[in-house]
Amino acid sequence: MDVLDVLNLGEIAQYFSKMAMFPVFDLAYYIVSILYLKYEPGAVEVSRRSPVASWLCAMLYCFGSYILADIILGVSPVDYFHNNSHILLASAVWYLIFFCPLNLFYKCVAFLPVKLVLVALKEVVRSRKIAAGVHHAHHAYHHGWLIMVITGYVKGSGVALMSNFEQLLRGVWKPETNEVLNMSFPTKASLYGAILFTLQEANLLPVSKSMLICLFTLFMATSKVFMTARHSHGSPFALIESWVCHLLFGSPLGIEDAHDHHHPAPAAAPLSPAKTKEELSEGTRKRKSKKAE
Repeated sequence: MDVLDVLNLGEIAQYFSKMAMFPVFDLAYYIVSILYLKYEPGAVEVSRRSPVASWLCAMLYCFGSYILADIILGVSPVDYFHNNSHILLASAVWYLIFFCPLNLFYKCVAFLPVKLVLVALKEVVRSRKIAAGVHHAHHAYHHGWLIMVITGYVKGSGVALMSNFEQLLRGVWKPETNEVLNMSFPTKASLYGAILFTLQEANLLPVSKSMLICLFTLFMATSKVFMTARHSHGSPFALIESWVCHLLFGSPLGIEDAHDHHHPAPAAAPLSPAKTKEELSEGTRKRKSKKAE
C-alpha cells in the first residue's frame, strides 16, 4: 500500500480516465479505422468509382459503434452525427488516406513505428467507449446487466459487428465473415471488457472505475501493439477459451485450430499446387483436342 501511495497510482488513473479524447486520440482512432478500410479488397477501386459509397463506409468504420449503441438504447441512430468537428475530422482523414497525392499520407501512417503509436492511441479510445457504453446503459436500465454488457460490447466492437452491412455498401457479400461467428481479438476483448465494467458498475468488482479503465487500456494497447508488430491475427485468449469451451460445452481442445488461426497462410499453401495441376491438365486436354481436330 505504501508503494501505491508513493506512486500515486490512484491519482494517475483518475487523471487518465478523465483525459479528453478529442482531438489527438480520436484522430488516431479515425486514422487506424480508415487505414483498415483501405486494406479491404476492392476498397480503393470503390473510392475511385463511387466516392460517396467509400465515404459512407469510412463513416461506418469510425462511428458504427455509436450507431449500434444508439439503436440499442432507443436513441436516434443519427444522433452522433451532430458532432460536426468529429465528422469533418474523420472526413479529412478519409480523403487524405484515399486521395492524397502520391499516397504520402497513407505511407506515413502505415509506416510501422507510426502505426504502432496510432494503434495504441486507438485502444485508449476503445476502452473509454466500452466504459461509457456500460455507464449509459446503467443509467437507463439500472439492473439490466445483460443490457449493460451488450451496450459496452457494441460500443467497443460496433464496427466489426456492422462489417456485413459495410460490405454491402462496397458491393461485397461475405456472410461467412460474420463477426459473431468468427470473433476477432478486439471483439472478444470488448465483450470481456464490457463484462468487467458491468461488474464494476454493479459494485461486484473491488476496483474503482478509473483504475479499471487504466488497467484495461494498458492490456488492450500492449496486446494490439504486440500483435500489430508481429502481423499476428491470433488471440491471447485462445488457449484459455479452448479449455473452457472443452470443459463447459464439450468442444474439442482446438489446439490445431488455434495454430491455424495464428498462421492462416501455411494452411492454404497445399491448395496452390493442386490448383496448378488442375490448370495444367486442363490446358493439356485442350491442346490435345485441338490437335485431334
